[in-house]
Amino acid sequence: MAQVVLEDIDAAILERLQARAAAHRHSVAVEIKAILEEVCEPPIRPGLDEFLALASEIRAHTATRPQTDSAILIREDRER
Repeated sequence: MAQVVLEDIDAAILERLQARAAAHRHSVAVEIKAILEEVCEPPIRPGLDEFLALASEIRAHTATRPQTDSAILIREDRER
């Protein structure tokens, strides 16, 4: 397994990292690994069902708002 050495870490950041590790009952090294795993996780792409549910939710939120035909917006943009 690879090793990483961090140098010149700000004292305030190290204190917050130590506090976070203590709150999770981890060592600082384990906490850093957990943070990196969380940040580097590949994004989860929703399936078709989730996508359609989200689209339906957005439609419901914007149903009462006036909508402008996209052709009008494109034309206005081209005329600028």
